[in-house]
Amino acid sequence: MTRAAPAAGVLADRRGAWAFWIGCAAVTAGVLAHLPMVWMGRHMGFRLAGMPMDPLMIGGMGLIVAGVAVAGFGLLPRRGPDARAQASTVQVTPPEDAPLTAAHWRLMALLVVALVIDVMKPASLGFVVPGMVAEYGVPRATVAILPFTALAGTACGSVVWGVLADIYGRRASILLSAVMFVGTSICGAMPSLWWNVGMCFLMGAAAGGMLPVAYALLAEAMPSRHRGWSLVLIGGLGAVGGYLAASGLSALLQPTFGWRIMWFLGMPTGLILILLNGAIPESAKFLLSLGRVEEAHAVLRRFGSRIVEAPDPQAAPAGAVRGLAPIPPVAGVYLGKAVSLSIVALAWGLVNFGLLLWLPADLAARGYSMGALSRLLALSALIAAPTVFVCAFLYSRWSAKWSLIVMIGTMALGLALVLQMLTASGPTLSPILPVALLIVGSNGVLAILLPYTAESYPLRVRGRATGWVAGCSKFGGLVAQLLSMLVVVPAVGLAAGLIMIPTLLAMVLVARFGTETRGRDLRELEAPAAPALAAVAGG
Repeated sequence: MTRAAPAAGVLADRRGAWAFWIGCAAVTAGVLAHLPMVWMGRHMGFRLAGMPMDPLMIGGMGLIVAGVAVAGFGLLPRRGPDARAQASTVQVTPPEDAPLTAAHWRLMALLVVALVIDVMKPASLGFVVPGMVAEYGVPRATVAILPFTALAGTACGSVVWGVLADIYGRRASILLSAVMFVGTSICGAMPSLWWNVGMCFLMGAAAGGMLPVAYALLAEAMPSRHRGWSLVLIGGLGAVGGYLAASGLSALLQPTFGWRIMWFLGMPTGLILILLNGAIPESAKFLLSLGRVEEAHAVLRRFGSRIVEAPDPQAAPAGAVRGLAPIPPVAGVYLGKAVSLSIVALAWGLVNFGLLLWLPADLAARGYSMGALSRLLALSALIAAPTVFVCAFLYSRWSAKWSLIVMIGTMALGLALVLQMLTASGPTLSPILPVALLIVGSNGVLAILLPYTAESYPLRVRGRATGWVAGCSKFGGLVAQLLSMLVVVPAVGLAAGLIMIPTLLAMVLVARFGTETRGRDLRELEAPAAPALAAVAGG
């Protein structure tokens, strides 16, 4: 027997809804308070460097800080009134057994939009740096602190939002990111470079948290037979769409409004996500863990799942979700997996944010013209463009685990060829093949790594595990960017050889400790995980 359920989601509680919307209004008002000063600079090409902040701007900053806090309070999850009793007597068939419905397609479309908006934030950095150098009158090396800070923010955000996803819920964490997107758009009004740096860190923190949370939500909403390809494809489309959106909007808006407009885009895009909150469902499994069974029923009906009320011998105690497992989750069965996926992420960060950025300058120093290099990189990127579709096919039709290993191996082969090309004394290969393999391998690892992580961990640690691995990928980039800032970049051939070590180690560890997730019912992760997770959480 099923009962009528209230509207499911994090805003079902009226008091929480009021707090959330008041917080959003305060953040929006705080951003709007910065616009008069920006508009004053319209006759100077929107140049604000050196202008003092007026009282309205300072008050607006206070509104933003208070608004984020109030909105976060409104998003706090509410436990069911008789959670312990319900969890022990009700079994709800999760979406693993459901057919693909219109609700699934709507969720996928919405998450693509969310990830496009998310990726667009850090992608805009490349388009604002030239304008910042010109306006603030500082060396490009000084402005390089900005992308480094943003990357540090994404690394921290990935870990912090992963934990929030396991405490607040998936939907609430996405909405909190959107609120921060709105608030940090005031980066476009900052008259000082260092205010920009601070705001950029916060923007990176919000952006870094969106991707792992979206993967966790999608993994828990999609049927098993469709989960793999949808996770890989949505992540890939979000990444490509984010860079296209950043470049297109820059070309359209910067000639008229200057570089600052790229930051102010955070307000409308963040508000779009907030206004679409009703289309973002909370994970039914997360609602069940809180004892909010009726709301879980409503979500599952929306996704075409069967609902059965019967004793559930595998039901976890209602209080189990309260404890915090270590970060990353390192309970016995997860230690090897956590280490292996972390090393994969670190190696990818070193390749993507290091070697691929250092390689053009090295080739130019060896006599390649910039025109030839541009054609080389464009051709390599064209060869790598279909990677996301190939990965989605292999991941869902062949093997999730071995698809990841193949892409790591492709990246390792690219590193080996770069090493040979840049250290050989005789004739060498054309750079096209090594660079293409590097781009194909790194794109493939990026497309598969987080979906595989999300499918490899049980509900109560899925968010923080995915966030941790995402953070490790950014940490690898931080190491590479720090070397660039300190002007101690090693020779590219030597760098390729050094990065090969963790890359090959990652292949071996994933082969040893990775598990096959293709078509796996995620319910299988819950029962065997309970004893180990209880041990590391203190019971």
